[in-house]
Amino acid sequence: MPPTPRPPLRAVLSHSLPEPGVPRRPPAPPRPRGLAEMPGPSSSSFIFELLCRGGVRRLHEMQVHGRARFGPLWKARFGPVLTVHVAEPALVAQVLRQEGPDPARALRCPWKDHRALRGVPGGLLTLEGEAWWGSRRVLARGLLLPGAAEAFAGPVAAAVAELVTRLRRLRRRHPGGVVSDIGTEFNRFGLEAISWVLFSSRLGCLEDNGDPEATEATEGVIRCVGAVLALTLVTMALPRPLLRLVPAPWDAFCRAWDQLFAFTKAHVDRRVAAVAARGPLAPGDTCVTDLLARERLPMSSIYGNVTELLLAGVDTVASTLAWSLYELARHPGAQAALHRELVAATATDGGTDGVTNAVTGSDGAGAGATAAALRRLPLLRAVVKETLRLYPVIPANARVVPDRDIRVGEYLVPRQTLITLCHYATSRDSRFFPAPDTFRPERWLRHRDPGDGFGDTPGDPSDTPGAAPGPGHPFASLPFGLGPRSCVGRRLAELQLHMALAQILLQFEVRPEPGGGRVTPMTRTLLAPGTPIGLRFLER
Repeated sequence: MPPTPRPPLRAVLSHSLPEPGVPRRPPAPPRPRGLAEMPGPSSSSFIFELLCRGGVRRLHEMQVHGRARFGPLWKARFGPVLTVHVAEPALVAQVLRQEGPDPARALRCPWKDHRALRGVPGGLLTLEGEAWWGSRRVLARGLLLPGAAEAFAGPVAAAVAELVTRLRRLRRRHPGGVVSDIGTEFNRFGLEAISWVLFSSRLGCLEDNGDPEATEATEGVIRCVGAVLALTLVTMALPRPLLRLVPAPWDAFCRAWDQLFAFTKAHVDRRVAAVAARGPLAPGDTCVTDLLARERLPMSSIYGNVTELLLAGVDTVASTLAWSLYELARHPGAQAALHRELVAATATDGGTDGVTNAVTGSDGAGAGATAAALRRLPLLRAVVKETLRLYPVIPANARVVPDRDIRVGEYLVPRQTLITLCHYATSRDSRFFPAPDTFRPERWLRHRDPGDGFGDTPGDPSDTPGAAPGPGHPFASLPFGLGPRSCVGRRLAELQLHMALAQILLQFEVRPEPGGGRVTPMTRTLLAPGTPIGLRFLER
């Protein structure tokens, strides 16, 4: 049989090429891989790392090690829970863009277990679904709208003034002007400020000669906050059978929450009764309890929301304030530049624009103009941003997409899978932050010149003057989260940090404690200093 003639080359090409004017169909995306193909440590090795080698306190470091070993996506079993770790900004963005209007933090966690066991209401941090949305809408209107946080600027400024007075007393007791544990003092400030904001209570946390019984109560609250944060990861990581055999961590965890609920209920009830007895509130006399009560939320819902906001408001501000001053003490050039910015802001004409009073907290009216004043202080904001990049209060965020599978990178993540967004790892990625372990607030300034380096650290050729400010990827540093589950207290936290740093640095030059060593962070749910931070405060 004669061979079949081959078709002309033109005929072959006519079948393989699109007709003129018809676009070529893009190739189909590759089939996503399943979780079984995703890399990660074995369950036994991960549990050993957590429980036997102190990994629970080093979860932030384990993010960096996991990314180096397994790449931007890996799986691990945290106690009974399988979690997918995401340590690449583009993949973090991919997750957040698919979370939908009703994202969940986790299907179960010790905080939710406590609420169910005690029959007490949840708040914004533990609620899900419509109950969460209802609380979120109310609190966002009162705290997140532009200018909303400034309603609390007066009480915050007063608490900051008390903090500065206390630091001055403490430094005078030490011949070198050293305050040996600023974290403890900032926890007291955090509790004092957030109590004013939540239920208009003045606790006297920063006084030396207060009522001993009241002092013990406030110190007990701070201890309970620390216990909850320290035991959350332990009770989550330990298998349920082991917790039944060794119930001490769970019992201590529940007792701490019980005391926080009791403390909050007493102060909320006092505020509600006082408002009912007085009638309409005077302008500026408001708090979060009033906001929730005006919306006619059930008292149980008010208790749950305010208790969880109390816990969130103490340690978060205290840790960031401690880290900010720690880094500024170690970088005197940056501290001097910030002091010059603050002095220039307070030297404006008579405070008519609110800058002077807002920065110094000299009166309530001036404090109300804080937002306008702080817009003139770019380096102050840059210092806070850089501190939160190096030491994100929440080193990892959890997400669960409950109703559908989502694609993350080349993998298909099944619905109801816990996804851990590794913010600590992404915020210390040298691809997006040159010299990632170095405190360099100038990287956040919009207009930089060769003098912006402050002379504290050698220059980096890849971080050139005039480069675009901030991260190389918008999802590389997300200290307050993003989307519907982002931090509802962000503006309030920034207000407290800006006002406290401004007053402290106007009054004192801050230096490292003589002989003090390097302080490294630890994870205790939030990221906190691993050892007490001591600083030397010199009067200006």
